[in-house]
Amino acid sequence: MSIIESHPTIDDAYPTRKAAEAALLYRQDPVVYGGPEDGPIDAATLDGYEANGYLSVDRLLAPEEVEDYRAELRRLASDPEILADERTVTERGSDEIRSIFEVHRISEVFAALVRDPRVVGRARQILGSEVYVHQSRVNYKPGFTGKDFYWHSDFETWHAEDGMPRMRAVSISIALTENFVHNGGLMIMPGSHKTFVACVGETPADHYKESLRGQEIGTPDPNSLSILADKHGIELFTGPAGSATMFDCNCMHGSNGNITPFPRSNVFIVFNSVENTCVEPFSAPAPRPSFIGARDFTPVGG
Repeated sequence: MSIIESHPTIDDAYPTRKAAEAALLYRQDPVVYGGPEDGPIDAATLDGYEANGYLSVDRLLAPEEVEDYRAELRRLASDPEILADERTVTERGSDEIRSIFEVHRISEVFAALVRDPRVVGRARQILGSEVYVHQSRVNYKPGFTGKDFYWHSDFETWHAEDGMPRMRAVSISIALTENFVHNGGLMIMPGSHKTFVACVGETPADHYKESLRGQEIGTPDPNSLSILADKHGIELFTGPAGSATMFDCNCMHGSNGNITPFPRSNVFIVFNSVENTCVEPFSAPAPRPSFIGARDFTPVGG
């Protein structure tokens, strides 16, 4: 197990939450580190990922596999020990489950998914190295009451609060229910991953306790969002259960609430390069708990 180390002299390539005004900064890191010979993603798809910051897989999981993961979702949601665990986050104003974090450590079913070559193989290819899990969770977003996830760049938070030095991480969101245009699907601004939005507002102690239910500090200002949306547009992802979207850590993304009867559940895994392990936070008084931002940098097997 790797332990977080203090690196007071490390350069802060992406300063955020330190100035009185927001700023748009150029990305200083590559987007794709591997080539088509390094994994299952072909050259054209890699080129699209480099340009847009994401790729889609229409059928990553077979229907029978999806059913197994749905059954595990139901099991987790009905387990009193899981419900009482600090890794389980409920919706604002209710006891409905919003997310269960570190799910690959709680559930062997999801641990096996993390090790699946269809999943981790794509992450290794994009990042050009061995990878570890920086974060994993299942998101429930139930029908009628599922709340929104406001626009944000994951990297801004991981950099500011977890100490992730550079943009060398990739997320995969695997749909376990159908994604319609109307049940709170993922939205991304294609191409936004090449611009870093430096946010305003000092990070309070234990900020994660509120931000996991509804983030305010570390969210981009309306002017920056308008500039990015005017330049890049917004893509809304739909698709059947078993489909997946992989996206760069700096993509500007979010999702609406779900007022339909149709739940939208997914499993979300963040892979970080073992050459980009976290140091002390760049804009927070202390690191977030390890179930949100891992401090174990052991490469994923399989």
